[in-house]
Amino acid sequence: MKTTKPAETSAPTGTTSRRDFIAHAGRAAAATALAGVALPHVHAAGDDTIRLAIIGCGGRGTGAVANALEAPGGPTKLIAMADLFESRLSRSHQTLRDKYGERVEVPADRRFLGFDAYRHAIDSLRPGDVVLCTTHSAFRGIHVEYAVSKGINVFMEKTFAPDPGGLKRILRAGEAAAQKGLKIGAGVMCRHSSARQALIREIRDGAMGDIQLIRAYRMDSGYRMGPLAPNPTELLAQIRLPYQFLWASSGIFIELMIHQIDECCWIKDGWPVMAHGVGGRGPDSTDCSQNFDTYSIEYTFADGTKALVTGRYIPKCHNDFATFVHGTKCAAQFSGDIHAPTVQRYKDQRIERANIAWRPAPETVGPWQAEWNVLLDAIRNDKPHNEARRACYSNLAAIMGRAAVHTGQVITWEEALASDFKFCADVDALDMNSPAPVTADANGRYPAPTPGAWQEI
Repeated sequence: MKTTKPAETSAPTGTTSRRDFIAHAGRAAAATALAGVALPHVHAAGDDTIRLAIIGCGGRGTGAVANALEAPGGPTKLIAMADLFESRLSRSHQTLRDKYGERVEVPADRRFLGFDAYRHAIDSLRPGDVVLCTTHSAFRGIHVEYAVSKGINVFMEKTFAPDPGGLKRILRAGEAAAQKGLKIGAGVMCRHSSARQALIREIRDGAMGDIQLIRAYRMDSGYRMGPLAPNPTELLAQIRLPYQFLWASSGIFIELMIHQIDECCWIKDGWPVMAHGVGGRGPDSTDCSQNFDTYSIEYTFADGTKALVTGRYIPKCHNDFATFVHGTKCAAQFSGDIHAPTVQRYKDQRIERANIAWRPAPETVGPWQAEWNVLLDAIRNDKPHNEARRACYSNLAAIMGRAAVHTGQVITWEEALASDFKFCADVDALDMNSPAPVTADANGRYPAPTPGAWQEI
């Protein structure tokens, strides 16, 4: 189904985050199908414009399009859009058109709606163009797989899958993309932060000694949900509030903490061998979602180093949003509030402003923009660029931690790698008339994990 409404909008530059951009705008196939030979990076007919299509026109997707259009190196143009919800697609189109004018060339017959809209959007592109897979993670594997089968480069937003089975699908697509010479960029953008890269160099050069402990926090007022009214169906209502459902988006913990968990793995240059943790809901909670209010996870790496990751989503409590590193020589801050490049090394273990020994040069390009600059440069100049495996493994580490809390068990990396668990086994078959993967009880509450009885790995 296609929408015929016209539309258009506004965008970010430099270090502006996608969240800031949207706030500002509001104010103004199987593995065989993936196999193939390497594709040339030159576009057809000598046109050096990289054409873009977006699948999922919410805030993240709209902001990512803006980053793509802002990237240097050559012309880019948005030519197709897809979503389940006409209002969201139209709002995104208006925002981008108002900002970028004719570089947003998406007539009504290239604005697609429905569960199969992704196919029409991708089919609008030429081999070597880029699709932005920016829905929530239940559908990421479907979209990435189809794009690679069509010879299209991919940008995929986090999170990448809600479960191990979904991640394996993306890993297979990533391998097929490598065989074809296609590029895949992944939205764990902090890896592209120049400030964090500078601290990683300090760590690798021994400035902090041996890393012994990493601490990561994201604590805020929370995301509790009351009874959900079908709007217009139970399935679509759940997709409209994906953070509240494990099958749709991974749940709130991974949606928020995947960046910090990725930072932990980057600092250690490896993947955790095990995770255990605790969590639950406050006694006053009337939350109808599947989320816990608190998550506290201890990751162990191969050399025994620990990473402590804490999420808490309860109002009127102390808030925190930062990652800290402790080495045998000193401590450092790796990141700050809303992924700010608050990066500094201290003289010793005291995390105090007066105790700062080193800071990197200020960032001139924010990581949201930098990840796009790198991806498009790789496409234009045929440089190796495939972040699928790293992104999926960081996501798997996050799933390990969530599973440890939800099941009450110690979860190992080997168990996570071996798992084929899926929250929704038939996600490919969903359509507008499908029943929702989970249903509420008589009080409107959806099934929440019960440690000791729950399964998700």
